Amino acid sequence: MNAKKNSTISDFLRRLLKGWGARLGFALLVFIILACLIGPILMPYGVNDIDLLNMFASSSKEHWFGCDAMGRDLLTRLLYGGRYSLALGLVAALLSAVLGMLTGLAAGYFGGRTESFLMRFMDVWSALPAMLLCILISAFMGDGFMPTVIALAVGGIPGSVRMTRGQALSERYKEYISAAESINCPKITIMLKHLLPNVIQPMIIIMTTSIGSTITMAAALSYIGLGIQPPTPEWGAMLSEGRNYIRAYPHLITYPGIFIAITVLALNLLGDGLRDALDPKLRE
Repeated sequence: MNAKKNSTISDFLRRLLKGWGARLGFALLVFIILACLIGPILMPYGVNDIDLLNMFASSSKEHWFGCDAMGRDLLTRLLYGGRYSLALGLVAALLSAVLGMLTGLAAGYFGGRTESFLMRFMDVWSALPAMLLCILISAFMGDGFMPTVIALAVGGIPGSVRMTRGQALSERYKEYISAAESINCPKITIMLKHLLPNVIQPMIIIMTTSIGSTITMAAALSYIGLGIQPPTPEWGAMLSEGRNYIRAYPHLITYPGIFIAITVLALNLLGDGLRDALDPKLRE
């Protein structure tokens, strides 16, 4: 059993890393994650260490990315802030996917009035721009990690519901579902144990790519004064801090912007690789 499982995992990894884009995305993402986890521990500066003699310092041997308006080392804050940005993207995308999958499973499995009610509600929900919902919820709940996660997760739920519902409808009347119903298997067991494993693959792909867009939205919230706030070094908050000095000291926003762009690129490339690895129709 273990040998078969290991063979399946190795086969999946081989398909995932077959294309150069997926390999590049995987390598970039692993590098960014390791740098954000280990980097702040190895750096000689604390994340909030103030050095007024190095205010707005440019790149040097002591400070590779320069310093901010308070003389704090920019690289240290970028690496430390990556923990917040990556965690926001992952947790919000995961929460959105889980809630969307559960709702979509219920709509696809039960059908009838349940499906009509849930899908019409999703239509109304998705009519509101996701960014506007994030702003409204974040303004109402205040700043902080969990309020920001909830605000970011809300906008992605309708898309997850629609995708899961479509997959559930395609599986709803297959023989294995009918067999489970014929022995009076509980409906919740049928949905979670039998139906969910057969509809989860597209959601893994969507969740991977949505992490990047969620990180971007988190940065946008922080940039306009919502979400994670200074002095917490989240990438969007660092952009917000540096926007007042954009002309005189462009490095304050250049480096956070580069980190966001590379992370989103890596996630999108990895998402494309997951699509090719998980979708039998796209395999060569």
